[in-house]
Amino acid sequence: MQFDLFNAPKTEISKIKLEELFEAYFACRSNKRSTINAIAFEVDYENNLVQLCNDINDGTYQIGKSIAFIVSHPVKREIFAADFRDRIVHHWLINKLNPLFEKEFIYDSYACRVSKGTHLGIKRVASFIKYASKKYTQDCYILKLDILGYFMHINRNILFEKLQLFIHQHYKFNDKSLVISLCQQIIYNDPTKNCIIKGKKSNWDSLPKNKSLFHSPPNCGLPIGNLTSQVFANFYMNHFDQYLKKELKVALYGRYVDDFVIIHSNKEYLKLLITHLSNFLYSTLKLTLHPKKIYLQHYSKGVKFLGTVIKPNRIYIANRTKGNFYNAIQKHNQVVLNSKPTKTEICSFLSSMNSYLGIMKHYKTYKLRRNMIAKHLHFWWWNHINITPEITKFVLKKRTTKA
Repeated sequence: MQFDLFNAPKTEISKIKLEELFEAYFACRSNKRSTINAIAFEVDYENNLVQLCNDINDGTYQIGKSIAFIVSHPVKREIFAADFRDRIVHHWLINKLNPLFEKEFIYDSYACRVSKGTHLGIKRVASFIKYASKKYTQDCYILKLDILGYFMHINRNILFEKLQLFIHQHYKFNDKSLVISLCQQIIYNDPTKNCIIKGKKSNWDSLPKNKSLFHSPPNCGLPIGNLTSQVFANFYMNHFDQYLKKELKVALYGRYVDDFVIIHSNKEYLKLLITHLSNFLYSTLKLTLHPKKIYLQHYSKGVKFLGTVIKPNRIYIANRTKGNFYNAIQKHNQVVLNSKPTKTEICSFLSSMNSYLGIMKHYKTYKLRRNMIAKHLHFWWWNHINITPEITKFVLKKRTTKA
């Protein structure tokens, strides 16, 4: 069933509330305050928010330019950074929809959800293996699958149709038509048609075409870098989650974005399952399993999942995660070689380093963290930052004022 938003009778006035935009602004600012767009918006944020509110309510709101660039770590990928004004709209929209999504999503979907995340996903998969093997005394097998170019192959028509139906069924507030309209505008916006390229175009040369919006199939793809893309990508795969849990009755299953794991005692069952899942993904969501990322092994071999290697009774940090941590240190060392870092660069250092430490602290990596930092971190940073005794977090040193 598909609803025609624009030809439907409008019995209610659907407007955005200014106080809700302020709330979305402060949430957005907490993460992106140091960017140029955020600073420019903040200079006169009250009037800017009033103008944004008026633009949305009178139907003149237009999505601005994105900044497109390539990042190399932890893996090479294309990022589209939305204009700060648009990010506020994204936060407002997700604030509206997330409570409804949470009621619908399965427990073992870990990405972009409060109280979930990578650490829970790793713990759950480890517990699945322990349970299926009866505490490592019986055989069980691990099936790990990945979707080929996931974000670039999300079909916008399928996404919007499913999202529109979901909102009509579950959303009970009088701004429903506005929520649907903004979802439609964001989903069908093609940032490749209105973007600024940051860096060299040659940076894209070694990026596989199935990882770039510039080469995505017609009417497909969501930009990596937007909050709405992360949440909508999770919603898109929810239909797959429900199929596994309710139709196929798969008990031990966990998913992080498009990276998912199934544990079972019967290897032949898992082999047959691959075909079922492949057919369902293509027929329902127009997605394809990555042919080179189908992993099926005995649990004793372990499995790489979310930057770790999960083995019986122990979890290791994957070599790629160690390498990325080292590369991140070297990247921030380069910043201080010839000049004093800016406030933005210092914030970037704290965010990057603490992200790695936050992941690694959950596992037996104390010596690794200590040695990596002690051997490789430039002395400039030690003059301006402290680290907790457990080596779990960097903090700026407090400035002292002379009397």
